[in-house]
Amino acid sequence: MTNLQPQKIEELRSGFKGEILLPSQGAYESARKIWNAMIDKRPTVIARCATTSDVIRGVNFARDNGLLLAVRGGGHNIAGNAICDDGLVIDLSTMKAASVDPAARRVTIEGGATLADLDGATQAHGLATPVGINSTTGVAGLTLGGGFGWLSRKYGMTVDNLESAEVVTAAGEVVRASATEHPDLFWALCGGGGNFGVVTRFEFRLHPVGPDVLSGLIVYPISEAKSVLQKYRDFVAKAPEELVVWAVLRLAPPLPFLPEKVHGEGMIALALIYVGDPKQGESLIEPLRKFSTPLGEHIGVQPYVAWQQAFDPLLTPGARNYWKSHNFSTLKDELFDAVIAYIGKLPSPQCEIFFGAIGGATTRPAPNATAYAHRDAQFVMNVHGRWENSADDKRCIGWARDFFNASAPFASGGAYVNFLTADEGDRVRAAYGPNYDRLAQVKRKYDPNNFFRVNQNIQPV
Repeated sequence: MTNLQPQKIEELRSGFKGEILLPSQGAYESARKIWNAMIDKRPTVIARCATTSDVIRGVNFARDNGLLLAVRGGGHNIAGNAICDDGLVIDLSTMKAASVDPAARRVTIEGGATLADLDGATQAHGLATPVGINSTTGVAGLTLGGGFGWLSRKYGMTVDNLESAEVVTAAGEVVRASATEHPDLFWALCGGGGNFGVVTRFEFRLHPVGPDVLSGLIVYPISEAKSVLQKYRDFVAKAPEELVVWAVLRLAPPLPFLPEKVHGEGMIALALIYVGDPKQGESLIEPLRKFSTPLGEHIGVQPYVAWQQAFDPLLTPGARNYWKSHNFSTLKDELFDAVIAYIGKLPSPQCEIFFGAIGGATTRPAPNATAYAHRDAQFVMNVHGRWENSADDKRCIGWARDFFNASAPFASGGAYVNFLTADEGDRVRAAYGPNYDRLAQVKRKYDPNNFFRVNQNIQPV
């Protein structure tokens, strides 16, 4: 490990309001662990920041001492870029403060917050912004990669609702980026990942949502999967933007509304939410119940924040995770055949394949309106490999890669950067698409030495 002289560490500690954690300290071991148990890295220093000034000190210290820098927000980070070996980690996870202006429909929230922090603050006023579908996801990573979830068909990508960002640059300066202040940087932050600085604060536009929404699951047997997927494809094409339905294929968990005999058996679940009057939603979702004979359903009016937490038990920390992903402009029957074949040989009970329906408002901006470019995507598919033991790594990773290759002929190209794993450097250009060269120009302006490189990296021109 890089050896720093004790006086250097004391210089960093001086005036630092958060915690400085070293390998010799008991809290270090837990602080270096992240959500994906496949990632096992040992930084020299973890700077757990409490304020923007702490972030500035951390950035300046790493730069001036030639240390590799990683930035950790509050969430998952499948690729493991939230941590590094032999460098300094700026850990924002205690910076979670949120402030809501209900009259202006705006929220400001710090860079270490999770979706639970954001939703909790905004739903107190019956407001929300489009974010992901797990409350444990980090706001920062989600946003910087584009961001989508249950509200995106109605209100767009997360970045389509970003108003401004407070950023600490590689030079250790604090800038406010918006459509009128550092607009080139603001554009790049809207999908360009963590390449341009440490975002310590986000400001989002809010929309009336909930606080209660119609949402839930309808579960069908895997034997009916192709027919259900075909009907799902046709249904989504005609559904109003307020109604969002995703399709999840996996082995059935022990859900209380499913007969015990189907626990552990293959299933296809339709996960839905209606962002509007629940009474109107009831009639709109009725056709979903007739795709076949359901194994069970659990649909009702519940708090939006509860639905945001519904899938959290499937994404608890400590398991080994490996993802592969494609974008689709349409779902073809041949793709369904491939999906069903690979669901038939799941390497672990926790593995799954899902199709997230976006489209609607996400397709309206031009591809160059934000750094996130993939405005033709109607569905984002994630192949979620998840298992417990390292002995199963090869088998589970192989399954995910094999299905990724089998489904590639039907994909629309591009990639969702937040779903890329550490070994997908060859897909970075695809993730940023036609905006890559412009992003490289912005990178040269704000980070010419590629100081922020522990990420899905954009090389400065």
